[in-house]
Amino acid sequence: MERMTAATPNRALRPILCAPLLRRVDRELVALLRSLEPSDWDAQTVAPQWKVRDVAAHLLDTQLRKLSLARDGWFVESPPAPGELATFIHRLNREGVTVFRRLSPTVLTALLERAGEESATFHEALDPFAPAAFAVSWAGEAESLNWFDTVRELTERWHHQQQIRLAIDPAGGGPGIMTRELYDPVLDAFLRGLPHSFRNVAAAEGTLLKIQVSGDAGGAWLLERDSRWTLVTSSTAMPSAEVTIPQEIAWRVFTKGIDKAAALAESRIEGDRALGERVFDLTAIVA
Repeated sequence: MERMTAATPNRALRPILCAPLLRRVDRELVALLRSLEPSDWDAQTVAPQWKVRDVAAHLLDTQLRKLSLARDGWFVESPPAPGELATFIHRLNREGVTVFRRLSPTVLTALLERAGEESATFHEALDPFAPAAFAVSWAGEAESLNWFDTVRELTERWHHQQQIRLAIDPAGGGPGIMTRELYDPVLDAFLRGLPHSFRNVAAAEGTLLKIQVSGDAGGAWLLERDSRWTLVTSSTAMPSAEVTIPQEIAWRVFTKGIDKAAALAESRIEGDRALGERVFDLTAIVA
């Protein structure tokens, strides 16, 4: 095992102000969908129940639903009871995909373009530090600020588009949206869920964990235990474990797009392996 080094993250914990990036990611999606061959729409994605057309349908459904609820205040159903959020969201997702997957690629793409424009305009107009309409539940928050809800929106659009890209070109075929400008805020948002994911992981006070995503768009994050687990910008402690995950699979690790054993085989853990492996239990989607 290589000697462990002092933790030196390359970021400060600050709000992720990314509203303008929604337009960038959406433009990339529309261009991608318009480039597909008819057979590509039936390609299987890493989401077991979804083909490319289903992922595109899901993106349209969630954007229209968010605009209706958060912008227009149009609530048809009562909010779910505590503990029933995941079941409620999964039902809505299934219903939306069932309807919108019936649309032709031309119609679906055109509607996605329009919905993306309206959604980006909505998020750009929000006060990033005002309370959001919806909390980021996978980060353990009962109430979130708009900036976190907006970056959560970016993670959704980014990772679903990446599912499509992977389905039609498993070999990669260029950076696509895996650039530092677009991918780094997605990773940063995902890893804001670590304290909640580790909330029941026992460790001595002062225990430090370093998570590194390798690659041009990656970076380092520090998770430290005091009275609870907290993401920190720096620490004088040496890491008890260092986890390195390639950027090509990091998004899949945190969105249930790869088996844990397969992800571990492509990653590296130094130090306390049991502690390091808990990073791979982080799920930054409603699951």
